[in-house]
Amino acid sequence: MKPALLEVMRMNRICRMVLATCLGSFILVIFYFQSMLHPVMRRNPFGVDICCRKGSRSPLQELYNPTQVFPVSHLHSLLEKWTPEFVHHGWPNQVNSLPRQPHCFGVLVWRGLISQLELSNTAVLHQMRRDQVTDTCRANSALSRKRRVLTPGDLKHLVVDEDHELIYCYVPKVACTNWKRLMMVLTGRGKYSDPMEIPASEAHVAANLKTLNQYSIPEINHRLKSYMKFLFVREPFERLVSAYRNKFTQKYNTSFHKRYGTKIIRRQRKNATQEALRRGDDVRFEEFVAYLVDPHTQREEPFNEHWQTVHSLCHPCHIHYDLVGKYETLEDDSNYVLRLAGVGSYLKFPTYAKSTRTTDEMTTEFFQNISSEHQTQLYEVYKLDFLMFNYSVPSYLKLE
Repeated sequence: MKPALLEVMRMNRICRMVLATCLGSFILVIFYFQSMLHPVMRRNPFGVDICCRKGSRSPLQELYNPTQVFPVSHLHSLLEKWTPEFVHHGWPNQVNSLPRQPHCFGVLVWRGLISQLELSNTAVLHQMRRDQVTDTCRANSALSRKRRVLTPGDLKHLVVDEDHELIYCYVPKVACTNWKRLMMVLTGRGKYSDPMEIPASEAHVAANLKTLNQYSIPEINHRLKSYMKFLFVREPFERLVSAYRNKFTQKYNTSFHKRYGTKIIRRQRKNATQEALRRGDDVRFEEFVAYLVDPHTQREEPFNEHWQTVHSLCHPCHIHYDLVGKYETLEDDSNYVLRLAGVGSYLKFPTYAKSTRTTDEMTTEFFQNISSEHQTQLYEVYKLDFLMFNYSVPSYLKLE
């Protein structure tokens, strides 16, 4: 009797495992046919003949209406019913906790669905960022909407990718060189394949990328409505220090020394030497800050793009950005954009050494010699960027 009972239990266990395998295979078939219905450029991804997204889902559709393969709750109950391993060992809550060599197709399916859940969490995060921008614009409408109507000239920072229906507003000192490289790959129709093979100087040649101000008014409105618009932001004072370090402490930036350095020294340095006035290559950070908060500077001309506020470069209170990436989560946010564009399987955001990056610790040191009056005035200049992109007031600031 006992051997017979054991044999029945063994057969029952085998049947359940076979059923789980069949179920997993069925779900994989669903995955397969869905991929056939929504093809992404797989064959020779940089070829001219398949560069465009015609007939596939746009980035906007993927962002706001992501592809659903199978209801997660439904799959959970089915797999738990038929997969003994999960009944006895519990359900994993993240991909890394799953077995490296799955025992059945159901595990593979679950891996895919966990990834989908992580993407859903990412979508929620970006919705929160969009809401933060909207709420800040509404609460500060007098400041954020000084200009009621934008002109084409206000759109020169918005790079357009026709093939993948993307608009990227580049912000200097927020990884814009690498993002311009990526946009050159995306719009190059096979001319480029590796972003890092594109020299930085070439990435900044205006003729290599098309910007929104080059279109007619109807074309501009169509693209603003139909394309996925995104930008990347950074803690405002960290970005400011990064701009100062790059433009005023590097000897090769003679054009900035001549145009801005000489002017800053002439206005902000008492008893400046003739050599300093001529070369403009030894601007101190305190002088740079004094120049920025000087009312004469702000009346004279707009800030240079490297230290201009993000809300003045990209106009997020007039243009609805679908995705706000952050420098602090640069690679994850960038690769999410590429995935939405349908190119994430073969194109990734370039990684590079971080040793030269301006950090929060560096920024703290630079601000130690800035008077509380100038700190307060400078915060007022960049206040909307702090609020709009949810950056807290730095702890090192001594605001009046």
